[in-house]
Formats: sequence, C-alpha cells, structure tokens
Amino acid sequence: MTAIHGEGKDQVIFVTKEEHEIPSTVELVEDDANEDNEEKGLILPSGEINWDCPCLGGMASGVCGEQFKTAFTCFHLSQEELKGSDCLEQFNSMQECFRQHPELFPQEDDLQTANPGPDSEQKDSPSISDFSTRVMSSLKEICAGLPLDPLPPNHGRDPNVPHAPVRTPNLTTAEERLALRNALRYFPPSLHVTLAAEFAQELRQYGHIYMYRFCPALRMRAYPIDQYPCRTRQAASIMLMIMNNLDPVVAQFPQELVTYGGNGQVFSNWAQFWLVFHYLSTMTEEQTLVMYSGHPLGLFPSLPSSPRCVITNGMVIPNYSSREEYEKMFAMGITMYGQMTAGSYCYIGPQGIVHGTMLTVLNAGRRYLGSDDLRGRVFVTSGLGGMSGAQAKAAVISGCVGVIAEVDEAPLKKRHEQGWLMEVTSDLSHCIKRIREARKTKAALSLGYHGNIVDLWECLYQEYKKTGELLVDLGSDQTSLHNPFSGGYYPVQLTIRQANQLMNTDPQRFKTLVHESLCRQVEAINNLSDAGMFFWDYGNAFLLEAQRAGAKVEKKGGGATEFKYPSYVQHIMGDIFSLGFGPFRWVCTSADPADLAETDAIATAVLEEISSTVTERVRQQYSDNIRWIREAGKHKMVVGSQARILYSDQRGRISIALAINQAIANGKVSAPVVISRDHHDVSGTDSPFRETSNVYDGSAFCADMAVQNFVGDAFRGATWVALHNGGGVGWGEVINGGFGLVLDGSEEAGQRARLMLNWDVSNGVARRCWSGNVNAYEAIESTMKDQRQLRVTMPNPVQEEHILDHALG
Repeated sequence: MTAIHGEGKDQVIFVTKEEHEIPSTVELVEDDANEDNEEKGLILPSGEINWDCPCLGGMASGVCGEQFKTAFTCFHLSQEELKGSDCLEQFNSMQECFRQHPELFPQEDDLQTANPGPDSEQKDSPSISDFSTRVMSSLKEICAGLPLDPLPPNHGRDPNVPHAPVRTPNLTTAEERLALRNALRYFPPSLHVTLAAEFAQELRQYGHIYMYRFCPALRMRAYPIDQYPCRTRQAASIMLMIMNNLDPVVAQFPQELVTYGGNGQVFSNWAQFWLVFHYLSTMTEEQTLVMYSGHPLGLFPSLPSSPRCVITNGMVIPNYSSREEYEKMFAMGITMYGQMTAGSYCYIGPQGIVHGTMLTVLNAGRRYLGSDDLRGRVFVTSGLGGMSGAQAKAAVISGCVGVIAEVDEAPLKKRHEQGWLMEVTSDLSHCIKRIREARKTKAALSLGYHGNIVDLWECLYQEYKKTGELLVDLGSDQTSLHNPFSGGYYPVQLTIRQANQLMNTDPQRFKTLVHESLCRQVEAINNLSDAGMFFWDYGNAFLLEAQRAGAKVEKKGGGATEFKYPSYVQHIMGDIFSLGFGPFRWVCTSADPADLAETDAIATAVLEEISSTVTERVRQQYSDNIRWIREAGKHKMVVGSQARILYSDQRGRISIALAINQAIANGKVSAPVVISRDHHDVSGTDSPFRETSNVYDGSAFCADMAVQNFVGDAFRGATWVALHNGGGVGWGEVINGGFGLVLDGSEEAGQRARLMLNWDVSNGVARRCWSGNVNAYEAIESTMKDQRQLRVTMPNPVQEEHILDHALG
C-alpha cells in the first residue's frame, strides 16, 4: 500500500512492487512554445531569467519580489571579476525587505538555531552575507599594501572604460630619467628591472606613469562603512569617499585616477592608492596621514582632536605655477592637479553641480528674463562630462528646454543611459525642430547634440538671420577650458579623433586651432547676444581663454576680472555667496537609501522651520532649496554614494548637521554620515575669475581666505582637510580648499560640527563684507548678534566720492 513520509523539505513515496508495475495513466502535456510559464530552467533560451522557475521558490512573486528580481538580475548580468560585487546596494535593499518580514524570511541567526549542522550553511543562491564576506576579503587584500610577491599581471588599459587624453609634457632626457627614478622608488630594487621598462613605455606612450599593472581588480564603489578593515570610523569614511571618487559610474577616467574635469586626479598613480589604503587601515586616533599631491608621506603622531588626514595638492612656488611647468612636474610624479573635490575625496557625482546649476538657471531667469517660470525658455550650453553633465538634469528640473552640445560620445551616452538626458541627436536640423516644438508646448526637455558647440551656436545664428526668430534665451558654456590644450576643449575644425592625435603630434598647431575655434564661438555668441540672448561665463575660464585667443570679449572700462559678459558669480551666485549660502553636502556611509531618505526628511524639516524666521531675501533661497530636496528623490539624483547636496547658510548647515548627528545617536540613521561641501563656496576658494570675481576692492587675486579656511577647519574639528592650487578655472588661477567631517552620533561630533561650520562660513562672509558687499555686511552683522564671541572688523565705506577727487586732484 502506498505510503508518504516527510523528510525535511522533501516527500518520500513508498509503493509496493505490484503497484509500481501498473502502467501510469497520467498524460504528459507537450511544451508550448508560446507559454512563458513553462518550467524551462532558470535561464530561458533568450538569455532572460525565468522568474517562474520552481528553483526560485516563489521568491520573485512574493512580498519582496521586486527587490529580489532587481538583486538577482544585477548578479546575473554582473561582469565584475568578483561576480556580484557591483550589486551590494541591490542586495542590501532585498535584505532590508527580508528584515521587515521576519515571519516570511527568518534571519540567518534564526535559521542557524532552527537547523544546526553542516547542511545549514548550504545555499541555493548567493546571499548578501556571501558578497559582504568576499568584498571584505578583497578590501583586506587592498589594505595589506602593494602586491609585490607575486606581482599582479599587467593587463594595461581596459578598453571598456574611457581614458584620459595622451599628455605631452615635453620632457628632456634627464627629466625622463628623473620621472622613471621617481616612480621606481615605490618598489624594492629587486623589482626595478621588471617594472622599469613598462613604466618607461607608459611615460612615452601616455605622457605619465599611471602604473596600470597595479589597478585593483575589485570594483571601485562606496561600500558600506562596516566593510572597510579599519581601526577607526574616520579612516573607513575616508576610504569610502576615495572609492566613490574612483567608481567607474562616477569617475571620468577611472584607470587614470581622474574623477572629473579631464585632469582632476585623486592620486597620481596606483602605487599611491595602495599605500594610502594600507595607512588608513592601520591608523589610530592619534595619527594623521599626510598627503603631498597624491603621495602619502606617512602617518605622523597627532592628537585625537587633530584631522586624520591633511591633503595638499599642487602647492608650487608661485613663479613656477605655469601650465608648462605643471605638465613636466606631473609627468615626473612630483605634483598633481586635484581639481576641487577630486583631490579632496569629496566628489558626489554630478548631483553636486546639478543643484548649483539649477539655482543658477532659476536665478538667471529672475535676473535676465524677469520670471520664475522658465517653461518654453531655451538654455543652450556645452559639455556633458563629470561636472557639466549636470546641466541636462538641471534644465529639466528648472522647467526649461536645455540643449547641450557634446563632442565625445561616451559621456553623451552615459548621461542618456542614466536618464539625465532625455533625447540625443547629431542632426542640427532635428535639433532646431525639437527646440521649436518644445518652445511651443512649453515642455521641459533636455536635448543632447552630439557635435561641436561652435556648430550649434552658428546654426542658431543662421536660423535667426533666416527667420528672424531667436530660438535661445539663455546661454553659457561648460567645456573644460581650464585645460584647453589637453582634451578640455575640442576645436570645431577637427573630429575628436583628429584632435586627440594632433594635440599629441603637433601641440602648437592644435593650440592655434583652439584659438581660431574660440574666436568663431564668441562671434556667434556675440551675434545672438545682440539679438537678445543673455549669456554668462560659467567659471570654466571660457572668457579668459577666449580673451587670450584674441576673441572680442573685452569690457570697455572694466576691471581685471571683468569681460563683455559677466561670470555667473558676478551676476547670479555672488549675492547668494555673500548671504552665506553655498553647497553643503552629506554622504550616508551605510550605503543604504533608507538613511538618505531619512536625512532628506531631517533637512527639509530644518529648512522649513528656519525659513519662517528669516528676511524675504533669505527666504527665497530657503524656498528654492526646500523645493530641491523634496524633489531630489523623484529625480534620482544619486550616482555613486548615497549623498545629497543643498545650498544653505551658516544657520542651516549647523542645524542640519546637529539634527543628523542626533538621528545617528537615536538610531534613526544607521551609520555615520560624512558632511562636506564643494570647494566652490563662500569661503573655500579664492578665484578672481569665478568665486571671488565679485570682490572689487582689489583683493580678488589674493588667497588669504582659502588658506585661512583650510587652517581654521583643521583645528576646529574637521576629520580631513585639503588645500589645492587650481580647480575650476585652472592651474595657477585658483587656490581652494575643502574638508570632510564624520558625524557619528557623539556629543563630540556635534561640538566639532558647530564650531567648524561656524568658521567655515563666517570666514568668507566677513571677507566679502570687508570688500564692500552689502549682503555680506548684513549677514555678518546678523551672525554677530547671534554669536557673542564673534567679532568682525567692519568697513566704513567712503560716502562722498568728491573727497577722493579732492585728495588726488
């Protein structure tokens, strides 16, 4: 007689010999080629995942089905050497769903208790703990120091990622020897014979020794803080921020350690990366890591209250801070261009510039067009790289039509795939057609033109001449003109391939073509401006380089920092800086989107409370930022780390930081949060053609503010600080600095945040006040009333100009 017994998850059927010999009457159903739910295994012939496969145990259709499908799909498609190492965020989300439904998904501890024994460790599919263990192991390997025995294989450049243009340092034979000698000193003499030849080849082929052999196999990304093998949370936070800067979805040229801007380096070579991670993994709270232009000088004894890392980049004696000298010094491995947040480890992807660009476009509309409503208005600009890529998203959030030219297909494709760029075309006539359609319907649109910005400007002018219709209201430019002759600007006369070749084979000819192209670009802009378009310089050295090229951008009777068109700081953002508003940001080190959502809610509540107590001028800025943060999640701003940015003044920054710190202490936020800012801020940057271009007392070319800010942040509680030569406008044109501060829920972290943020904002407002800015005068006067220990020297402006006339007559 038939009997059925349960054996764990299986059923065993017992039959007699006689019963077994009776023919079966069950009819088998033939496979239906059109039936999607047939049990055809986990992977269908099409390569797609069969979510109806019984092998998945119904996981794809349960309460956590969507999270499961997202995580499993990511793992299935992963191309990483450590398969699935790029899927931690997705598996974290799935695991969080499991934790919310313990009645359906017992946790590992519960399973171990219920089913002890060897079989309890067997799993049908990878879990998050598997990935965590494997990634943790790989991070431990990275933290062990340079891999020397055996040497890793030299795979050279990865053809699947974009690469920096070839540099042309024009080294002498003696300088080449010095460059090679400098690179080899990171390695023991026994390896010099092996490495010397390949390093020499890199130097001659690419103009720099990147040490491609030592590029780690582990996927670079911001892993959750607990996975970094460190002795302090501060060190782990720095590791997380570095890896985010080098994440391929964030970094412009990841294998050359360039985060953005064409040459904004995190490190100069991969040996430095390995050494830095080794130092950070062993660092205590009584040590500070000292960084000289990408080179880790070492760990030095310090106080627990001291920064854990002090960074300087490009600190060159002023008389030798020229582009030509820079190219040589970088090739020799002795200095580095850190841009702004690349070399200070604080970049958060293009989200940072999206917000600033959105505010710029909104305030440009208010100033130039007299309206908050930008529907049907057209904003034309160029660049879709690491920073400029934000323009497409910012245009849509602002409600206007954004048309952005980009010569390089790789960033164009990246922004389109991210959803930041709605449409792409290489046809100018189609471009004009879509502008007209969007203007008519007043639909928000981001349109990428795959071509040269000069062609687009000239086409718009020809269209105006032909029809009398001005199709552009606002214009700017975000090509990397701080780096015009090494891939930052592509002249209209050449294709991108031709340009990359010529800048290496005939740099002087390439420079001539760049100048000719800039002159054509300015001529078209001038013509459209005469017809009624409003144009501004976006602080990328566009007008500065155009002037050097001989283009007609001079301003009659203007000062040293003034051109035919204003910079966006002079006309738009300068007053905002003077009120103390600037790009404040934070990163959730848990890598958990839930933590970011919680901090968003905290920041919104803080800003709403403060906005009811401020003047109308300040309230407008608060309103813009409340709108921004409410919509940030909807617009999917996150690229890389779980980060957020908003513009806030001193009061807002401190209040948000303290509220987040309290949320960490209460467990509402699950892990430490790093607060930081862009260097492009109230106090962080002295840049006469950008951040301080609206300083008119003659001190725009002085750098006391940025240097004092760096020093003051260091002894007021920052976890790390950075000071850079160059950034934004270019090498030798700027001094700027930044910081990172870890909030861990402790009372000490709150005290550090309060003290340091007070200084970090008031320093710049006080300087701008002394230069004669009325907004800054009012802002610092108000701050002194709130802070009794703050005392600032206030200016006494000359009231009667005739006094000067009489004295100098």
